Formats: sequence, structure tokens, C-alpha cells
Amino acid sequence: MNLFNLVLLELWHRKSRLISGLMAIIFGIAVIVGIRSVATFSEKAVAVKLDNLGANILVLPQGASTDDYYTADIDAPTFPENYVERIVTSDLSGVDNLSPKLSRRVKIGEESFVLTGILPANEITAKPLWQTSGLMGAELKASCAPSNTANQSLGYKDERLQRKTIDSLAAVDCYVGFIAAKKLSVVEGGKISIENKEFNVAKVLPETGTIDDGRIFAHLHTVQKLLGIENQISAIEIMGCCNAISEGLLSKMRNILPDTRITTIGQIVSTQLETNKMMNQISLIFLIIILLVGGISIGNYMWANVNERKKEIGIYRMVGFSQSKIYSMLLIKSVILGFFGGILGYIIGTFAGIILGPQLAGIIVQPIAVLFPFSILLSIIISVIGSLIPAYQASRIEPYSIMQES
Repeated sequence: MNLFNLVLLELWHRKSRLISGLMAIIFGIAVIVGIRSVATFSEKAVAVKLDNLGANILVLPQGASTDDYYTADIDAPTFPENYVERIVTSDLSGVDNLSPKLSRRVKIGEESFVLTGILPANEITAKPLWQTSGLMGAELKASCAPSNTANQSLGYKDERLQRKTIDSLAAVDCYVGFIAAKKLSVVEGGKISIENKEFNVAKVLPETGTIDDGRIFAHLHTVQKLLGIENQISAIEIMGCCNAISEGLLSKMRNILPDTRITTIGQIVSTQLETNKMMNQISLIFLIIILLVGGISIGNYMWANVNERKKEIGIYRMVGFSQSKIYSMLLIKSVILGFFGGILGYIIGTFAGIILGPQLAGIIVQPIAVLFPFSILLSIIISVIGSLIPAYQASRIEPYSIMQES
């Protein structure tokens, strides 16, 4: 009879001990799998929602500030529009959309408004409320976010937050912000005169609570001609993959556009990165706790098992079992416990994540296949580490000392 069969027989005849030994591993692995499953799908949910909000990188002229960008100072510096081509023709990965803009303050009647030139095919309808106005064109694909099919299956699809570009904007059309429309007393289908050029009001945008409420949007090239600064832009808004940003996308862009100022629209990117970092830290903390608690629990179980089986081990030694065989026999037992503990822990942890994910985090959690081999491997490691000292002590048991105690 080989060592493996001996171990199986011992486990079968001590079922209560087997169950108590397994429980420590099973619940430890279940906790790790459950937390990791919820954390993984939480990260994806955050990534989908925040990436879908639109631009998170801002390219400005070297001498400009973010204040210039938001206030559209009439004297704010500009840079050539062909800077967009530099980025497009580069080998940068993680750049999903570029939206060049030119903003300037213009006088309409007695009021001052910000006129912003945009390119229809590039401009993201970043404000969810814009999309309710029908400003939805082709869907924008993102290089690092889950696909739409995945979003739907994971319960993350939100029609208000899907990446869309403004479909079209004629050279004589404009979009007017909610506040600007009220001040100008214009409605959709009406007309407005800007710098002696008449525009059709294609849309009056709903109130967003942002600076866009007081702005007027027209075609970029029309605005450039109107203001006499052709082929110039005041900013490029970029929707970049947040993972790529954390891996140095900004520094790579600065090498391509060294005479510009490149920054992140901090609230969007920092929120996502900090949330993902927090989730990973929580998982790591629980992993360390489970390693310690699980290892100690298995160690206690194996130690009690060795003490209970001292006479049995002594008999094994008397019939010719070497110390290495005794040592190997107990380690095989720990591997078997770890193997089945990992399987059951994965199943229980996955079901716990599926059930608790929607209740605790408001997300849909699905089984993560890659966690299955990880659970088994981790469970075996915990079990083996916890069994090393008891197995070593068992291998040092001498048959004559056991017989004397008897």
C-alpha cells in the first residue's frame, strides 16, 4: 500500500477531523474569492462609468492655464490644429478620442458669451444630459474598457453614459447652452447673429450645471474663420484609458508635443485610480489575514492530528517507515486538504459574491475562472505551510519512546 492510499484511508476513518480541518481552509479561501470577485467587478463598473464620462486629458498651449481654458480669455494662447495629427499618427496606445477646441469670448448684443468651436466627428457628448437632447451619433469604441456586450451582461450599461460623438454640425448651425439661450431669448430653430454671421440654433442644450450652460457651440472651422485665427486651437480634450494614464501615457504625449502643457482632468482620473487602488489594497489585506489565520488553523489541526496518532506513527516506524516517509505522508495529507478546500472555497466564495455583490455594492458579479486555479494553489500553499512544523515533529517520533509511553 502506497503513502497516498494510507492518507486516504486515514482521512476516511476520521471524517469529523477531516471536516474540521477543511472548514478552516474552505472559509478562508471563500472570503478571498468573494472579496476579490466583488472588487474585480467593482473596478470594472467604476472604469466603465468614469471612462464613459468623456475626456480626462487636457492639452493646452505652453503658456496657458486651466483658468484660460475654462474662462476662454480673449488673449489666451493657441497652438496649431495639426498637433492633433501628431497624436493620431503616433504609436501611442490608450488614446481613444481627441476633441480639438477653440474658445473665445464674443459679444452678442450687450452680453458676453463664450463661443467654442468643436469638430462634430470628434466631440464626445460627455454630458449625459446632452444625449437626451438627441446629440448622439456613432458610438465611440474605447481601447481599455469592457465591450458593450460585457457591459450589458454585467449590468453596467447606462444609456446616459455611453460614449457617443456628436453626429453632425453644419457650418451655419450652432448649439446654445441653457443659460445662454435664456439670456438671448432664442429657441431651437431660431437664429442668432455672432460677429455679423447668422447661425441657425440647431439645439438648445438642457441645463447641466456646468460652464457649458453659458456657452455657444459651433463648427470649429467656422469659428476659426469667424475669429480670424484659422488652423489654430486653444485645447485638445482627450479621452484616454485610465490604465494607460497610470502607466505613463502623459509623459509619452509630452515627448510628442513638447511645447504644450498636458494635464489630466484630475477628478475623473484620480477617482478611478484611487478607487481601483483601494480595492486592491483591501484584497491584499484580507489575503495576508487569511494566510496567517488559515496557516495557524491548519497547523493546529495537524498538530492535534499528530498527537492523536503518535502510537500509529510509532507503529509505522517499527515496520520500516523512514522519517522522510512519515514527513511525506503528512504533507500529502495537507495537499489533499488544500486541494479540496480550494475547490469548495472557490465555489462558496463565488456564490457569496454573486449573492452579496448586488446587495452590498450594487453590481452584478459573475464567476471569475482565473480565480479557480488560484484558489486551489493558494489553499495548498496555506495547508502545506501550516503543516510543515507538525509534519517535521511527527517524522522525529521514535518507535521505542512510544512503546515506553504505552
